[in-house]
Amino acid sequence: MNPTTSKTSHVADGRSGTFCVDCQSHIYIPEVLAFLEKRNSPPRAYRRNGERYVQVGDWTLKLRPGHTSVQAKLAMMDRHGIDVTLLSTNFPGPELFGADGPAIARMMNDYVAEIARSHPQRFASLAVLPTQNLEESLKELDRAVCELGMQGLLLFSNQNGRFNDEPEFRPLIRCVEQLGIPLVLHPAHPVCFEATRGYEMTGGLGWMFDSTIALARMIMAGILEEHPALRLVCPHLGGTLPYLIGRLDHQVAVRGRGGEAITRLPSEYLRTVYLDTASVLALTIRYAYDFVGPDRLLFATDHPWVDPQLTRNAVQDLELPEADESKILGGNAKRLFGIDSQRSGGLLQGPCQE
Repeated sequence: MNPTTSKTSHVADGRSGTFCVDCQSHIYIPEVLAFLEKRNSPPRAYRRNGERYVQVGDWTLKLRPGHTSVQAKLAMMDRHGIDVTLLSTNFPGPELFGADGPAIARMMNDYVAEIARSHPQRFASLAVLPTQNLEESLKELDRAVCELGMQGLLLFSNQNGRFNDEPEFRPLIRCVEQLGIPLVLHPAHPVCFEATRGYEMTGGLGWMFDSTIALARMIMAGILEEHPALRLVCPHLGGTLPYLIGRLDHQVAVRGRGGEAITRLPSEYLRTVYLDTASVLALTIRYAYDFVGPDRLLFATDHPWVDPQLTRNAVQDLELPEADESKILGGNAKRLFGIDSQRSGGLLQGPCQE
């Protein structure tokens, strides 16, 4: 495990001098792929006709060029004026590996954290956890944050079919709040996979619906009420929830349905969530900007699945006030993830205790 160091210079695109942070960018880990290629059942990886594939359940993803390359990531950042990337591994997560989950989580976190240590001016990092084992998850979270200096937690939208508001995951959420790190709610293999596999809509709709359900459940379960200091991030503009939140408000306030665990309207909690801009349509980013305001939007590309310039163009096409655009492109991320702080361990202190 020795990601090479780059000395490539980088020049900001768009408005001159605007500091830019990509808050959603992924890399596949060679050691994990090698492990996946030894498996005979999903999650697994295989090669065919010179291409590499990852299979989770009945869904197969073809890896894109550069998906395992730090140098390719840095070159992309330089081309698109991205100063810092908040890096994470990608689906499948440790929660899908049964008893091997803790070892897989350590392997993933060690690799991603090492990239950030090798390139401290260019990368920050998010941890992942083996949520099928609470004791190991709490132990690994403490190690990832306090020893590896990782910037936050990437928590998949469902844990092998179970959602994060369920009681067994509450101690983990409490621990994240106590550590003071952001929790990034990233899409997982969707529970609605069968409904979206036709016409290959899983990537376009399935992931978004899974995030929507997961985020709505966390709100309706009272997690944001019980943990007001929790800094929750939902990628892809919150899935579809900002667009549909008025219906939840009506169900709670008028129909008296589902609001037993909350004291405010669902939309009020949603406005406390950070949303990232991983979208290629400026109109959807405009809606999120109007809904949560400029202080809770984070620039993100979802590289290498998406061409970063598409999102960069979408943000700049809005012609926002320069101060607001600066917050979205990098200022909010600097504040939320502390990415310009020292990241060599000990950034956050104290073991994860119940």
